[in-house]
Amino acid sequence: MSGGEVPGVATDAAFTSLDGVPLRMTLETLDPDFARADADHDAGGHADADFDPAVLDALAADDYRFKVWGGDWCGDCQRQLPAFGAALAAAGVPDDRIEDFPVTKGPDGKEGEGVDEYGIELIPTVVVETADGEEVARFVEEEDVSIAEYLARQLADVEVSA
Repeated sequence: MSGGEVPGVATDAAFTSLDGVPLRMTLETLDPDFARADADHDAGGHADADFDPAVLDALAADDYRFKVWGGDWCGDCQRQLPAFGAALAAAGVPDDRIEDFPVTKGPDGKEGEGVDEYGIELIPTVVVETADGEEVARFVEEEDVSIAEYLARQLADVEVSA
């Protein structure tokens, strides 16, 4: 390791400590074990839910990359992202195909890595891309089904039309 590198810390991190060591904020709500003490885990937010095999198959297919924007301060993220993280784990999606982008509230809206590039206005937002970077599905804030089920439906449409 050369000078300045820290094991396990991304070198393109957006944050640095007082001594200049790169740090990277993480999105803790994407952890399947994340739970708020006052959370009432409903069907859309329960991290231990049973998953439809077709949903897991859709998430695991085709080396998809999952880019997740959220904030640990956000109620929608606290309610939905643990179950999505659990679905990704149950589908066997490797960590190197999941990127999380913590978002903060700024005076002009959401701020964070990739917010402008991907047009992130509401969170949670999940963008699914192919291995070559083509966006094939997007979940924004809330739907009538879980994030995993919503994306699986979109990905099924992609596979049918391909």
